[in-house]
Parts: sequence; structure tokens; C-alpha cells
Amino acid sequence: MNNPVKFDPEVLAASDVVPGLGAAARTASGVLAPSRATIARRRALVLVLNVATIGALFGAMALFLSYGGLTLIDIGMLAAYAITLPWLSIGLWNAVIGLTLSIKHGERAAVSVTPALARVDGTEAIQSRVAIVMPLRNEDPDASLARIRGLQDALTATPYGHHFTYHILSDTDIEAVAHKEEAGVAEWRRTRPETDIHYRRRVDNAGYKAGNIAQFLDDHVGQYDFFLPLDADSVMGASSVLRLIRVMEASPEIGMLQSLVTGLPSRTLFTRAFQFGMRHGMRSYTLGSAWWQADCGPNWGHNVLIRTKAFHEHCMLPVLPGKGPLSGYILSHDQLEAALIRRAGYEVRVLAEESDSHEENPPSLADFIRRELRWANGNMQYLRLLNMPGLKTMSRIQLFLAIQMYAAAPAWMAFVALGSLLVLQTNQFVGAPLWMGLSLFAVVLLLNLMPKFMGLAQVLLSRKMSASYGGRMRVVISGFVETVVSMLTAPIVAFGLTVFVIGLFFNRRVGWDAQQRDRAYLTWSEAARVLWPQTLAGLIMTGWLAYWVPMALIFGAPMLLALSFAIPIAVITTSPALSRFSISTGLFDIPEDRGDETSASSMPRALDVA
Repeated sequence: MNNPVKFDPEVLAASDVVPGLGAAARTASGVLAPSRATIARRRALVLVLNVATIGALFGAMALFLSYGGLTLIDIGMLAAYAITLPWLSIGLWNAVIGLTLSIKHGERAAVSVTPALARVDGTEAIQSRVAIVMPLRNEDPDASLARIRGLQDALTATPYGHHFTYHILSDTDIEAVAHKEEAGVAEWRRTRPETDIHYRRRVDNAGYKAGNIAQFLDDHVGQYDFFLPLDADSVMGASSVLRLIRVMEASPEIGMLQSLVTGLPSRTLFTRAFQFGMRHGMRSYTLGSAWWQADCGPNWGHNVLIRTKAFHEHCMLPVLPGKGPLSGYILSHDQLEAALIRRAGYEVRVLAEESDSHEENPPSLADFIRRELRWANGNMQYLRLLNMPGLKTMSRIQLFLAIQMYAAAPAWMAFVALGSLLVLQTNQFVGAPLWMGLSLFAVVLLLNLMPKFMGLAQVLLSRKMSASYGGRMRVVISGFVETVVSMLTAPIVAFGLTVFVIGLFFNRRVGWDAQQRDRAYLTWSEAARVLWPQTLAGLIMTGWLAYWVPMALIFGAPMLLALSFAIPIAVITTSPALSRFSISTGLFDIPEDRGDETSASSMPRALDVA
């Protein structure tokens, strides 16, 4: 078994001299890790760009609202607007940097931001013992086990199958589901007697997923060099797993190596549109962020290779004291774990390129909102963790951005609500130029869309990438339609998050249970149960503006239409007929839909919708 080497890159000089690596291995690739000074300059540049962007946008809005004098409502709007700006600005510059790196380095862009990738060529023998772990809680056992069995089959087909052990870590509390899990694992063992397969079921859900993995580590101290957690909807190919292991074996300074995760082929129009847009937004955004975040990269909690001993010693999560919704066990464990392992001196790196590492996305808008609420609750708990002793400054920024991601939506809704009240002050905008208001609206909208546009530009600039999506014209059409869909769904999600965040002040919180991962369509009754608040708010706001200042409907039309028609939007975007049309025409196709050779061999194809 390899012994992990504790290594703090903050003492690294202007080369990638790493303990345990010979000089030839350090220089053969011709890619040197940037020095501390270089990384500091990158971070300073990003800081200046974002401060300047936020300052310019805030100043422009302050000038626009100050026509007629600043009122308390104006000040409230400015405060809400200010909260939305950091997330918008950093998304812009990460995407611009990512596109720039992609143009400059081409297929070597990921190596340019994570030089450790250049230390391996894919022929190195695997030496480590690796645990593949899948925590489950009331998930569909057949689907979940099929995914991990697909990975096991792929790894067994390589010369290194004997290096892997598989663990199903059950927190299931529904007896019928637990019986199916046990039967599924028994069948797996029967058909794969040469494979080391374990099943353990806890009697409670203490600590949620993080607590489940913590108990696994306590039970298997010293047995594994690395472990790779998979979610119930994770699909990975052997090539991605082996590459992560090779890089980690060659890089003892890395504690976590996160693979970029993309969506699986899906059946509903909503999911196809969502993952098409997310894929392009994440690609450029992640590449750009890796350029300046460097050794303090992200962790998304699954499809990530983790150095076991380091994680077990340094990443056990605290239980937050108190009784409110931000207390107790931590729901969003991933980014905090990244901060803790970085505090211990290990790097957290991201492989900022697409591979055969995938996940399923929610099948409907209602399911997506439910997932976002759990993440919002967990990320808001980070408010109590920002002052943890010993964290790197960049790790604190990562935690802040995780909070800000979910604080921006309520701030946006607050800005709109206060703006609706402002129409009662009829002289407020006397003398205010219409072009300024329209320009601000357009700029903010563009900032929201910039990561996706930069990702689409990456594809359009590459003939090979465009072909994998069905050609440039199909990419352009899909990108346009997805933009429309996202503009209609984003306000609905933001309103749901706003209601939930308000509920946090009244001790409302979410639990941890199975997600809805597969449905053919969303019923009208379920959509109405989930989305009636959005509909009511949209109709009230539309009537209010129509009565007091009809001209304001021009600015508010996208949001008002989205909220007022939230229920039909949610239902229609899972329409079997539209979903079949999307699949048959290739609208929102991703490479895996088209049988791209980088897809995992066990990848399910999009099926006809019943």
C-alpha cells in the first residue's frame, strides 16, 4: 500500500518539484506548475476584474435609481442588487478566462491549469488499493446497482480489476427498498464471485451522506489508498477512473482530484435542455476558475478520487450546535471537505475537461427545485463555518461563493419586489434616460448567460466538438432554444429558493431522502402543488404593474410570464410529445446521445418517451 506524502504547495518554488518524483518525471512533459508568485498574480488580476465590474454595475444602478432622489426603497433595491453582483461577475470572468485558455491551448487546456495531468501518459501500472463506494438512501436499487456494476465490469476488463473493492453503504429506512438492495447485492456477488463486494446498512441516518462515509472510513482504517464516492445516479467509465488514479499516484501533494461531471442522455425536454446549457456553462467556467483557484479547487462530492488517510484524519465534519435550520449535521459536505483537506496541506484539483464521468439530472422543474432547496439549506450552513480556524483564504472564498450562489436568487426577487413598490412614487424616474434602464437590464441578462455563451463558443470554434453535438447549426439552434427555456425557468427556481430562505428564519429546513430521478412526465396536479406560490405571485405582480404603471410590464415581461405560467411551463417541458420531438430532431443533443466514442460503454441511451 502506498503511504500518502503530506505536502504543502505553499512552500513550492517556481517549479513542480514534488516529493517522490524523479527529475525526468518532473520535466518530461514540459509542463511546469506555476509558482506561488504566478498564482498570486492571477488571483490579483481576477480580483481587480471583479471589483471593477461590480463597482461599475453598482455605480450605474445607483445613478439610475438616484434620479428623483434616493428613497428607502431605492436603498433597499441597491442592497439587493449588490448581493446579486459577485456571482454574476465571477461567472463572467471565469467563462472569459476559460474560453481564452481553450483557444490558446486547445485540447491541452486542462493540462495548462492542472499540470499534474501531464505527469502520466496512460500506460503507468496501477499500484494502489481503491474503494469504490456508493451511499444509498431509499433509491431505486436496480438502477443504482446497475450503474456501479457497469463500472465494475469495465474495470475488471482492464489488467487492474483486482485493485478495486466495491462498497454499498445503505442508509435506507424503507424495509421494502432495503430488501431489494440486499437481493441485488447478493445477485451481484453470485454473478461476480471474483469481485470483492460489500454491503452495509446503518440503522440511522446520522450525519447524512457524510456520516455514512465517515463510518465506512472508521470501519476500514488503513485498507485503501484512495476511495471514490459515487452518487446513486453516477456513471463513470474505467478510463476516467484509471486516469484519476494515475495522476494521484504521481502527485502525492493532491488530496482530491475532481473530475468534470456531465449529464447523461435523458428522456424529458426539461432535462435535455437543462443539461445542454449546464454542460456548456460548466466547461468554460470550470476551466477559468481552475486557472486562478489552482490548488484550492472544487469538490462536488461524487465522481472524485480522494486520498483516504488524509481525508479520514482531517475531513470529519463538525456538528453545528443549536436547534435552528443552520445547526446540526451539515447537509452540503463537499466544499467544506475540500477546504479541510486543503487546510491539512493537500491540494484540491479539478480535471477541467469532459470525459466519461456522468450523472443524471432531475427529470422535471419540480424535481429540480426540490434538489436546489436541499443544497440551499446546506450551503447556508457555511455561514457558520467561514471563520473556522486555519482555512486558506481561497477556501474561505470558495465557501463564500457557495453561499452567494443561493443568496443571489432571494436578492434578485427582493430587487424585483421593491421595484414594484417603487412605481407608487410617480416622480422617481423623472428625467431618467430610458436607454440607461434598458442597457442595465440587457447587461445583467448578458452576465447571467455569459458562461453558457462562452461554452457554446468553445464548441463552435472547434469542428471536432461541433460534430460531436451534431454540427454547428444544431448547436446554435439548441443554444437559442435552451436560452429561452432557461429564461422561463430561472425566475421560477429563484422564487422557490426565496420562499425557502425566508422559511429558514422560521426554522424550516429540509431532510435527506431519495431524489426523483426518473419520470416520463410531470402531472398537472403535482406541478400545481409545488408551483402555486410562483403562479399567485406572478399574477399579483402583473396586475399591480398593469394598474399603476403599464410601461413597467415591458421590463418585467420575462419574469412575469415565467411566474404566472409556472405550472404550464413545468408540465409542458416534460410533455412526452415535445420530448420525443427533441430526441428525434437532435434538439439539445449531447455527444453521448449521438454515441460519441468518449461515452461510457455502459451508458444508457435516451429512450422514446411513453
